[in-house]
Amino acid sequence: MSGPTEEEIRTRACQLWKDAGEPACKMDEFWYRAERELLKERTVSGDPPPGMTDNVADLEHTG
Repeated sequence: MSGPTEEEIRTRACQLWKDAGEPACKMDEFWYRAERELLKERTVSGDPPPGMTDNVADLEHTG
């Protein structure tokens, strides 16, 4: 599975921003937090992190 899409990150970042009271600054912090949260959710659910899918496939063939 690939990493979160730009649209997924944008949606989560917007929700985080709204939850924080819609502050006028530090928008990049909401973006990066949203991206981290989405990556963590996918890792916890068993999906490999982006960039690791090739390694996982290699392990399955050699294991």
